[in-house]
Amino acid sequence: MVINTNVAALTAANNLNKSTNALNESLSRLSSGSKIVNASDDPAGLSESMQLTEQIGEANAANSIVSNALSFSQTQDGYLQQVSSALNQMSTLATESQDPTKSATDLTNYTSEFNALGTYITSVTGQKFNNVALFSATALSVPTGGGTNYSMTGVDLTSDMTNVTTAGDLTSSAGQTAALTAVKAAITTLATDRGTVGANEETLQYTGNELSVLSTNLSAANSNITDVNVAQESTNYAKEQILVSSGTAMLAQANSNPQSVLKLLQ
Repeated sequence: MVINTNVAALTAANNLNKSTNALNESLSRLSSGSKIVNASDDPAGLSESMQLTEQIGEANAANSIVSNALSFSQTQDGYLQQVSSALNQMSTLATESQDPTKSATDLTNYTSEFNALGTYITSVTGQKFNNVALFSATALSVPTGGGTNYSMTGVDLTSDMTNVTTAGDLTSSAGQTAALTAVKAAITTLATDRGTVGANEETLQYTGNELSVLSTNLSAANSNITDVNVAQESTNYAKEQILVSSGTAMLAQANSNPQSVLKLLQ
């Protein structure tokens, strides 16, 4: 039996230190909700989690941009619907003006309304969305994540509606025919424009849904790496608490063992 080196106490102290560290780590995980509190907990997992977090942020940002682009397209279509209604009314006016029973005053009134609708269409061509022109021949490049972009085809309403935004004259037979021809051509062009906007909307909707699913899946993958399993960690915490308590008691016992040497000296 020796006094200077208490091997039992050293062993108990070492075990107690390990249990205490494990208890503190378990407490940190439970309080933070994360399995990776420090980089040393899982270096490889931390690296992967950081990359996933970056991808999640990119997907969410791209989804926000796509949502804004979709709102842009929906606003475009809202105006185009009103332009369509205006063109239909202009077509009606140009047709009715050919009625031989209409007086000169009636035809003057028809012309005034026809041109007022043309002025309205002109005002629509200059509308903006967050200070960005709604109707331009220039395509908008919409980031969709992963370094890819969707080219949202532009609609040049100014050029498409030129023939109906210039003053018409429904007081003469020639003017009536020219006006009706111009309106019919404008309606045909507008149908193409609305088809273009509709295709943009459809693509953006699919892209937004895809980005939402991607973000969800990436978040789930990141959760598997970083999120703590509370049930499992609670069990570990209880175990380490017991080990710390028992280790403390055993260290006290080991430290008291050398006192038995006193009995040999009596």
